[in-house]
Amino acid sequence: MQTGHALLAVGGAFLAAGVLARAGARIGLPTIPLFMLAGFIFGPNTPGLSLVHDPGELSVLAGLGLVFLLFYLGLEFSLDDLAKGGRKLAVSGLVYLALNIGGGLAFGFLLGWGSSEALVIAGAIGISSSAIVTKLLVETGRTRHPESRLIMGIIVIEDLFLALYLALLQPVLSGADSFWPALADFGKALGFLLALAALARWGGRLVSKLFGSADDELLTVCFVGVAVLGAAVAEELGVSDAIGAFMVGMMLGGSKVAPRIHKLVLPLRDAFGALFFFIFGLSIDPGAVGTVVVPVLIAVALTLALNLAAGAIAAKLHSFDGQAGLNIGLTVLTRGEFSLVLATLAAAAGLDSRVAPFVAGYVLLLAIIGPLAVLRSENLARLFRVRRASPVS
Repeated sequence: MQTGHALLAVGGAFLAAGVLARAGARIGLPTIPLFMLAGFIFGPNTPGLSLVHDPGELSVLAGLGLVFLLFYLGLEFSLDDLAKGGRKLAVSGLVYLALNIGGGLAFGFLLGWGSSEALVIAGAIGISSSAIVTKLLVETGRTRHPESRLIMGIIVIEDLFLALYLALLQPVLSGADSFWPALADFGKALGFLLALAALARWGGRLVSKLFGSADDELLTVCFVGVAVLGAAVAEELGVSDAIGAFMVGMMLGGSKVAPRIHKLVLPLRDAFGALFFFIFGLSIDPGAVGTVVVPVLIAVALTLALNLAAGAIAAKLHSFDGQAGLNIGLTVLTRGEFSLVLATLAAAAGLDSRVAPFVAGYVLLLAIIGPLAVLRSENLARLFRVRRASPVS
């Protein structure tokens, strides 16, 4: 791709994604599905203007989007927050994961696309979108609701599981075809994860010294360098670059400069993350999505049922009322960045070609249904006659 054409494609991608997302924000839709939709509209698989004929030409930019998304998730993860939640929070999070991952795995096997594909689908169905959940709590003004702390605790537990799940999935994505190569792949992934986790837990002072510049420009250059380098080293070791980015974020999240990095990385996450979702949308073939409409609809219905059940159980464990349980189940309903990351990794690993369009349709539909349901949770509670706590006299 020539320089002028490349700049036109990138500039057009940003503008198209921004304009469409701004329009959707007026009716309460999150940005992720709209960025995907913009890529779909201006991609090579739909009639009309096509900004990019080969999405692979923008693979480096998509890779940077993936790095910053996972780096930010790692930065947000906190072992201390997990410990503060206590046993009830741990049980709530584990129940949520057991229901959603277990249900997703069973659904994946029922599809009959293959065992490796079932494992990917389990992760895509089982993990909610931290970005959308956080944004929903802020935009709906529910950050101080008693169940919101529980919701964020579940998200933290999901983030911890995310790193372990990527390590477990590495032998599948690397194509290991026997026990010992698979064990070696898992060992490398787990070793890399444990090394960075140890540095995150006990190397905070060292990390703070290395990244302790008072100049925001130098700090930005340094953390971008270490995030991208960590992802690249992970990839070279045969480990997913997503693991590397996540663990580097977790490592820096335990340092004294974490609040400054958190503030400085947001524009990078938003900009390159938008490109990641846009480029993923470029690869969506409407013909391929049409072949998986029924599985998508079944998966959405299954996810809704499992999330409402998990929300009700979590609310009961914490002595919340039925409305709070409904709020929990609906708020964590959306799927987003991690599901799309898995779809991208599955495509790169040469798994069944139906996985990517399935995940795209699934994420797009839930990312629309979820926020609209949260905004109307009180109306839904009345519709289903959900029990509320009695007012204190």
